[in-house]
Amino acid sequence: MHEPTMLILAVGVFAYAATARRLAETPLTMPVICLALGLGLWSVGLAPQALDARLDIVAEIALAVVLFSDAARTDARALMRAHRWPTRMLALGLPLSVGLGFVAGALLLPGWPLLEVALVAAILAPTDAALGQAVATSPLLPERVRRALVVESGLNDGLALPLVLLFATLAGAAESEAAMGLGDFLGFMASQIGFGAAAGLGAGIAGGAALGLARARGWPQEESEGIAALAIVAFAYFAAEAAGGNAFVACFTAGLGFGGALAVTGPHVPPRGFLAEFLDGEGQVLVLAAFVLIGTSMLPQVFDRAGWEEAALVLVSLFVVRPLAIWLSLTGTDAPPRARLFLGWFGPRGLATALFALVAIEGRELSHAEDILAVAGLAVAISAVLHGASAAPAARRWGPRLGG
Repeated sequence: MHEPTMLILAVGVFAYAATARRLAETPLTMPVICLALGLGLWSVGLAPQALDARLDIVAEIALAVVLFSDAARTDARALMRAHRWPTRMLALGLPLSVGLGFVAGALLLPGWPLLEVALVAAILAPTDAALGQAVATSPLLPERVRRALVVESGLNDGLALPLVLLFATLAGAAESEAAMGLGDFLGFMASQIGFGAAAGLGAGIAGGAALGLARARGWPQEESEGIAALAIVAFAYFAAEAAGGNAFVACFTAGLGFGGALAVTGPHVPPRGFLAEFLDGEGQVLVLAAFVLIGTSMLPQVFDRAGWEEAALVLVSLFVVRPLAIWLSLTGTDAPPRARLFLGWFGPRGLATALFALVAIEGRELSHAEDILAVAGLAVAISAVLHGASAAPAARRWGPRLGG
C-alpha cells in the first residue's frame, strides 16, 4: 500500500464530504474532484503502478454493481404510464448515437480501422446520470423530464454493452492472424449475450421472486435484503462466466429480472436497507474510487495519445451527435423543442464510457487500443467539467420552462 497516496485520498474525500452542501452550488462535482485528484497524484509521482493494476478490479466490481442497480431501480409500472420519451430515447436515440458517432469518427479518424471507429462510437454512446445529478434530482424539472433522463441513463449502458462487445470482438478478430470465421463469431456472440442474459435473468427473477415472497411473510430483515441482492449480483456474474456468457450482460439482466420479480410479488419498492445504504454510501465510494483511478490511469494517456482529431470527435459527440440523435428520436412525440434540446444536452459520459473502453481492449489485439482509452478518458474529463458546470444552472433556468 502506498501510504502518502492513501493519506492524500483520505484528506480529499473528507474535505469534499465536509463541504458538500457548499460545493453543490458550484461546478465542482465529486467526479470532477476525483478525476482532478487522480490526475494530480499522477503528475507529482504519487500514483504507483499498483493503482493501475487495481483499476481493472475496481472497474469490474463498480460496473457490475452499477449495471444491476440501475436496472433494478427502474420502476416498470411508472415507465409504462409515461413510457414514450424514454422508450424512444433508448430504442431510437441509442442506435442513432452509435450510427452518427460512427460517421463522425470515420471522418475525423481516417487512419483508423472502421471496426475500431464503430467500437469508439459504441463506447461514447451510453450516458451517466451521476455527472448530471443536479438535473436528474432537481424538483425544478417536470417529473416526466426527470424520469426520461433517469430511465435512459439507467438502461442505456446495459443496452450499449452488446454493441461494445460485438465491435470489440470483430475488431480484435480482424487484427488477429487467426481471425475466427463467421460461424465461430456468431456462436461466440450468441454464447456471450445469450448465456449471459439467460444466467442473469434466471438469477434475478428467481432471487427477486424468492425475496418478494419472503418479504410478504416478514422473514428478512432490511439488512439481509441488501445482502441477498448483492449475492444475486455475484451469482449472476459467476454463473455467466461458468456458462461461457458475458458477466456484465448477466448483471444488467439480473437487475431487470430482480426488479420485475419484486414488482410482481408486491408494489414497487426501491432498494432499501443494506442495499440502499451500499448504493448511496459504500457504493458511491466505490464509484468515486473508480473516478480517481481513471484520473491516475486513463487521463495521462490523453496527454500522450490524444490529438486534435480525438478532441474534435469528443466535442462532436457531446455537442452534435447526442443532441441530434435525441432530437430525431423524439420526433413525432409531444416533447416540445426546449425539452428535446435539454434532454439531448444532458447525456454526460462517465463511468460506463471509461469501463467499457477497458472491457473492450482487455485480451484483444487492437491497433489503436491506447488511443481508444485516451478517447474514453478525454470524453469523461470534458463531460465531467461541462455537464457538471451546467447541471445546476440549467435546472434552475430552464426547468420550469420545459413543460411535460
